[in-house]
Amino acid sequence: MIQHNFDPVYNEHSKILILGSFPSVKSREAAFFYGHPQNRFWPLLARLLKEEKPETIEEKKAMILKHGIALYDAAEACDITGSSDVSMKNITPSDLSPILETGDIKAIFCNGRKSYDIVTKKMKREAHLLPSTSPANASYSMERLEEQWKVILEYL
Repeated sequence: MIQHNFDPVYNEHSKILILGSFPSVKSREAAFFYGHPQNRFWPLLARLLKEEKPETIEEKKAMILKHGIALYDAAEACDITGSSDVSMKNITPSDLSPILETGDIKAIFCNGRKSYDIVTKKMKREAHLLPSTSPANASYSMERLEEQWKVILEYL
């Protein structure tokens, strides 16, 4: 069983919560979200928010908090092979109550199907499914991701 090894990012101004499934190997090594250099999460968010792409963890935290975004993962712990969502077993869902009680969360968005399944089936919460920004989701171009993800802007 692998434990999530870094904290969620949120504050009292958070309006939406974006949930990944579980940190990839690269993200666990970096101890921060979307650490794989090929993951399109940070470039995509920067485009949507009309910001420069953040490079450091501090810049990433500052950008999302400035725009009212909270960030975490749907699973707190699981058995996983490498970074493969398909291999996730024995999933312990994350406790979202600190985020939901602190922020003014209007909507939960899931970065990919596995996150969505954990949130809607295990946590029994309403959420919006967005296509994964993972490099494994190569069928989605950046433009196609941007078209689908721009819905988050309605809540910010």
